[in-house]
Amino acid sequence: MAALKKTSRRSTLSAGILAYRKGARGLEVLLVHPGGPFWRKKDDGAWSIPKGEIDAADAPEQVARREFAEELGHSASIGTLQPLGEIRQRGGKRVIAFAGEGHFDPAALTSNTFDIEWPPRSGRRQSFPELDRAEWFEIESARTKMLSAQVELLDRFLAVAAESDGK
Repeated sequence: MAALKKTSRRSTLSAGILAYRKGARGLEVLLVHPGGPFWRKKDDGAWSIPKGEIDAADAPEQVARREFAEELGHSASIGTLQPLGEIRQRGGKRVIAFAGEGHFDPAALTSNTFDIEWPPRSGRRQSFPELDRAEWFEIESARTKMLSAQVELLDRFLAVAAESDGK
């Protein structure tokens, strides 16, 4: 008898927001760092926009707004959103992204948690925050910090921002 293939029920589609502000150092974007033991010592190439999974019936902009609030806490606010399109990450996950002017104090981060067996095969379950840090980065620093597939969102955002400035 053939072994049953285990399938993942995780969505391969997410929606998220590239929040920006005009800070003292110029234009800055808000990125989040994933929590948990796997990401603990990873920095460059590990940060992301706040995002969450989309169900088939969900509107991407509504999911992006909901996940922004859920992942950062309700003190986070975001203005009008502009679509940045879709990107595909290394693992195949597609992310529909939006940009919007945001207000958030990273010290106010209140992330959801998740449970996993840790250390592996120990039989012990531990709880970790989904996100352990949030930070505002200048555009060039963000290029280094972000997941490589999401860097394209910075270029799209800058093109939209330049277009808006030209009007």
